[in-house]
Amino acid sequence: MITILGPTASGKTPLAAALAQRIGGEIISADSRQVYRRMDIGTGKDLADYGDVPYHLIDICEPGTKYNLFQYQQDFYDAYQDIQSRGVTPILCGGTGLYIEAVLKGYHLSPVPQNPALRACLEGKTLDELTQMLVALKAKSGSTMHNKTDVDSCQRAIRAIEIETYNIEHPVPLRELPPVPSLIIGVNIDRELRREKITRRLKARLDEGMIDEVRVLLDEGIPAEDLIYYGLEYKYVTEYITGVTTYDEMFRRLEIAIHQFAKRQMTWFRGMERRGFTIHWIDATLPMEDKITRIIELWQ
Repeated sequence: MITILGPTASGKTPLAAALAQRIGGEIISADSRQVYRRMDIGTGKDLADYGDVPYHLIDICEPGTKYNLFQYQQDFYDAYQDIQSRGVTPILCGGTGLYIEAVLKGYHLSPVPQNPALRACLEGKTLDELTQMLVALKAKSGSTMHNKTDVDSCQRAIRAIEIETYNIEHPVPLRELPPVPSLIIGVNIDRELRREKITRRLKARLDEGMIDEVRVLLDEGIPAEDLIYYGLEYKYVTEYITGVTTYDEMFRRLEIAIHQFAKRQMTWFRGMERRGFTIHWIDATLPMEDKITRIIELWQ
């Protein structure tokens, strides 16, 4: 397998699609929000980039549901085995570091039920308080799950605490999937260029109808708190639509949040290197042909 990772706005999806075209591969998405149907603009699916390249784990569940790492690991492995069985090269592509690391390392995960008593105890705590509790639990268990990249709201932090608590109390895994060997390519983009692209892309997505996309989801009956749970675009646009913030405030806060998110993504990827993964970094500004040539040289 070939894995292509990088922060948001680094150009990893067009690169993965061009590579798949060249070698006849199929793409498996590693994005925690692109799994949801009708959440297209805000999650940056950019399906036109794929052309006729087959892709997997995009548009596989309904908005309002809480897709999780346990489900992703199983869905990834099913897609991976299917692609391999046909003699095709799988290309894992995305920016959700936790999902990528889980499948490459073969995390031993259990399905974690909700804990109403724990949730009742945590209700009303601030995100900072919940984050401190999560850090303490991770120190106790030695867990590398639930980086700040994936815990940016109280709902997500409570779910992370629920999972970490369950795993401490139930240390025997119910399911084991093997690690997946992969050539890992990182798309390295200069910080200032990344910031410029993020701002430009945010303006474009708003022009393309991102606010209407969120409004339609709300009109379907999806609760505002469920959309806020998904973070970033869905959080801030929902707050704007429901009158919590003005348009200008929404734009400013969302822009800052995406910049912070990209920084946390890079922190996760650097952490993967410290945890033993070899990532071959490729300059995002190189011509596409040069990037593909470099990847094929490494692959062969």
